[in-house]
Amino acid sequence: MNTNRLSKTLIAALNAQMTKEAHAAQIYLSYGVWAERQGFSGVANFLFRHSEEERNHMMKILEYILKRGAEVTVTTIPAPPENPASLNSCFEKVFKHEVDNTKAVYKLVKMSLAEEDWATWNFMQWFVKEQIEEETLAMNLLDKMKIAESKKGGNNALYSLDRDLETTPDEAKSAQDVTAANP
Repeated sequence: MNTNRLSKTLIAALNAQMTKEAHAAQIYLSYGVWAERQGFSGVANFLFRHSEEERNHMMKILEYILKRGAEVTVTTIPAPPENPASLNSCFEKVFKHEVDNTKAVYKLVKMSLAEEDWATWNFMQWFVKEQIEEETLAMNLLDKMKIAESKKGGNNALYSLDRDLETTPDEAKSAQDVTAANP
């Protein structure tokens, strides 16, 4: 008996997104190794944790495909891009990567809406919210880099940034959770 409840187009798109999340995990892992070799162990720790989070996103999609009775296709992931030239370049690449991933998530949301696949549309809302957090986190990293690289930042600014990222939470406050009393 066929238990699949996903269209062929959504199966293909979900499998592609699963691969995209696996690729993201490899990118963060690669950048983490690069940061560690540059002496930024706090940044490396942050990127390694983020790599694991991306792998969890991959598994979330994999499980969803299986629960909808469809076939998961595990494919080769591309190699990570070349190492960043600097810490600022690293965070710029992270931001660009997250914006690209957001576009892919939106494509899946649009597809599920067009097909009136409400289960997939609902499932993808978690990823929409997650991408808001991911982009905000990346923008915050870029803002911290601007401060650290400025003359006002002082000689210890990059060291402080590195130490801060070692313990910084891996998520940003979502705009939906903000209130007047708790901005």
